[in-house]
Amino acid sequence: MALIHHVVVGSGSPPIVFVHGFGCSYRDWLAQIKHFSPRQMVIAVDLPGHGATPMPAEPASIALGAREVATLLQARTMPPAVLVGHSMGCRVVLDAALRTPDHVAAIVLLDGSRFPRQSDHAFESRFAAGEYPDLVRSMFAQMFTAYSDPKTIEAVVRRALDLPEQVGKAFILSMVRYDVDMLATALERVNKPLLVLQTTFINDQRERTSLAAGQITSYLQFVRAKVPAAHIEALPGLGHFPQIEAPAKINCVLASFIATPR
Repeated sequence: MALIHHVVVGSGSPPIVFVHGFGCSYRDWLAQIKHFSPRQMVIAVDLPGHGATPMPAEPASIALGAREVATLLQARTMPPAVLVGHSMGCRVVLDAALRTPDHVAAIVLLDGSRFPRQSDHAFESRFAAGEYPDLVRSMFAQMFTAYSDPKTIEAVVRRALDLPEQVGKAFILSMVRYDVDMLATALERVNKPLLVLQTTFINDQRERTSLAAGQITSYLQFVRAKVPAAHIEALPGLGHFPQIEAPAKINCVLASFIATPR
């Protein structure tokens, strides 16, 4: 079985595996690859239908992405890895860790979220009305701040719109259903060190904004309730792509967590 597209740079333990979000690619982690690879093995993947990984033969889903990441972990000869997921990738790394726990040393969730119940019906209505491109544009427009580079915004939005609609729609609906049916159980079953880095939140009107200093969100409360031992760190004033826009800060927090004795 062919593995999903991935890049491997450097050597050293623990390996770090980076998993991107919806409509993105391994290239979101270039700053992290450059920073960590002189000392550690770094792997960054393209999920099914994203980047250089072909469209899947089966419907795209969180379970499919997790299975592919777990298969990659099992196929490579290396020590247990730190899995770092961004946005949709948070769900993928959680599910992958449950599928192959012996290959996982720790988990990092970067700016995750949780869709409320019935969100899938709202999305399906918009898809049926032909609003998928507008939905994607509006979602990504809220992921940046007033200080973001317009060229970065344009490139990220264009890349997301290049994702085949079939894959994009399936992944969006799968995220909602995973959050409703699986997320609580997945978090409760986590038996690895967990770092939660949060930079934005989504309010009741489904609008995404940057966190304020000291702000506690319902998502962070949910994670804390399910994983009391989790280390949660809120980083205010940033957008949804801090690994691109504030790489030094993200690299510092990741390095500190990875270096903490277990």
